[in-house]
Amino acid sequence: MTPRESRPRSDTPTLHDVAREAGVSLATASRVLNGSARKVAESFRERVEATAERLGYTANASAQATARGTSAVIALLVADIADPYFGQIASGVARGADEEGLIVTIAITERDEARERKILRALRGQHPRGVILAASRTDDGEKSTDEELSAFRSLGARTVTFGPGGDRSIRIDNHGGAERLGREMARIGYRQAIVIGAAEGVRTSDDRLGGFQAGFAAGGGTVSREYRGRFARESGVTSMAAALADGVEPGTLVFALSDVIAVGAMTAIRDAGRSVGGDIAMCGFDDIPVSRDVTPQLTTVGVPLSDFGYQAFRATVDDEWQQSEPPLEVLVRGSTPGLSDTPDQPNAPGLAR
Repeated sequence: MTPRESRPRSDTPTLHDVAREAGVSLATASRVLNGSARKVAESFRERVEATAERLGYTANASAQATARGTSAVIALLVADIADPYFGQIASGVARGADEEGLIVTIAITERDEARERKILRALRGQHPRGVILAASRTDDGEKSTDEELSAFRSLGARTVTFGPGGDRSIRIDNHGGAERLGREMARIGYRQAIVIGAAEGVRTSDDRLGGFQAGFAAGGGTVSREYRGRFARESGVTSMAAALADGVEPGTLVFALSDVIAVGAMTAIRDAGRSVGGDIAMCGFDDIPVSRDVTPQLTTVGVPLSDFGYQAFRATVDDEWQQSEPPLEVLVRGSTPGLSDTPDQPNAPGLAR
C-alpha cells in the first residue's frame, strides 16, 4: 500500500505529500504550487500539478504571497455594501478579477476613518496584489489614510482610489455632472430648489452639491436651503421631513446628492400627503436601478458605476493604464415634469420628458 493509500481520508494533503508522490524535492513542489518566479522544468511542473490535483492539495495562500511578494487577492474597501452605488462598483471589480483569475475581498469602512485605517493595516499582512479604496473620502481624514496606503508600495501592491490619494486615481466628474443637471433643471423651468447632502467635508457630497448650485444659479435658479445628513436612505427621509416641516412650496425642486437619498426623500414627501413630480419635484445622482423602478421614475445623472469599478481593477493590475472618462448623462424623467409659462411647449407642467 502506498503512503497516499494508507493516509486516512480525513487528512488534508500537504506539500510534503505532493513532493513525495510526484518524486520531486520539496523545493521544486513549492516553486510550482506557490507561484515562485524561479523556473521549473516543464516535465516536473506537469507532474507536480497532476499530483496536487489527484490528492486534492490546496496551496497555502500565505506561502504563495511569500513566494510572489503579493497574493492573488484584490482588496476592495467600500463604505456600505448595501448601498447599490458600491454594489455596482464591486460588480465591475469582480468582473475584472474573474478575467485574471484573482479573488476580490471586500471590507466595509462604514465611513469611519479610524476603521478604514485599521482595515488597511490588517490587509498589509495579507499581501494583496492591489487595494481599491472606493469609500467616500473626507478632507480631514485623507492624510492619515494616504500614509496607510503608501505602506503598500513597499509590499509590491498598487493602490487605487476613487478620487486623489492612491498610486492611481479613478475620477468621476461629480461636480460637472451635477452642474449639468442644475442647468437642465433651470432650463425646464424650475427656479426654487432645496438640496440634501452628506456632512460637510465629504468630498463627493460637496462636489455634487457645489456643482448643482452653480449650474442651477447659472440658469436663473436659486437654492434657498441646504440640509446635511448621511449617505443613506434614512437620511433622505429625515432631511426631507425637516424640509417639509420648515415649509416647501408647490413647484419646488429637491436635489439629493444620490439616488438612494432621493428615494428616501420621496418616501417622506408621500408620508406628508404630498406628491412627487407635479407638487414637489425630485432629482438625484448615480442612476442606480431602483431610480427606474420608483413611481414616478427619478430624474438623475447616469454614472456607469460598474464600468468605473472595472477600470479601477485594471488600474491595479495593468502596468500601462490610462482611465477613460465616459461623460455623465443627465436623465430627465417623471419626477421633474418641468414648469413652463407656455403650455404648448415641451416643458409644460406635468409633462415628463
